[in-house]
Amino acid sequence: MDGIRKPAQVYFDDVAEGFELPPLRKGPLTTVHLMRWSAAMENWHKIHYDHPFAVGHDKLPGLLVNGSFKQQFILQHLKDFAGLAGWAWKARFQFRAMDVAGTTLDVWARVKRRMPMDDYGLVELDLGIRNQDGRESTPGEGLVALPYRGRGAVPYPFVPPAGDPWARRAG
Repeated sequence: MDGIRKPAQVYFDDVAEGFELPPLRKGPLTTVHLMRWSAAMENWHKIHYDHPFAVGHDKLPGLLVNGSFKQQFILQHLKDFAGLAGWAWKARFQFRAMDVAGTTLDVWARVKRRMPMDDYGLVELDLGIRNQDGRESTPGEGLVALPYRGRGAVPYPFVPPAGDPWARRAG
């Protein structure tokens, strides 16, 4: 495996509340990116690849970045943070603004809460996607299981803890 760098594993022990993950940058997203994603997802809505239709017919500011594309960026960021020994368990977010072709997006995340468990630790994150102007389009949250240092990987297949930490919260 010459030339392939294995990313460093993040451990629950090393993560503190307020810790900010390095952002994941995507873009600038071109019409080719949007068309290829639309083809892969079999999403043939013209707002993702037909500029005259998107602007003229639907009165949009340009070709829209697919919501599922932004969703994939968030999940990639959580998976990369979890590493090979962790588990990206859950994500929830809202699409609150449109992002158009030509935009550069940064996926960000910050540790909100740490929850030690028996075999691993859960990390709750605030997260989102901002464009190059700093406008937030996709705020959300994530839950990631991280291994303890020196105790091996999060068990696979991943068995969630008894009780959902998000279900216990009001509102």
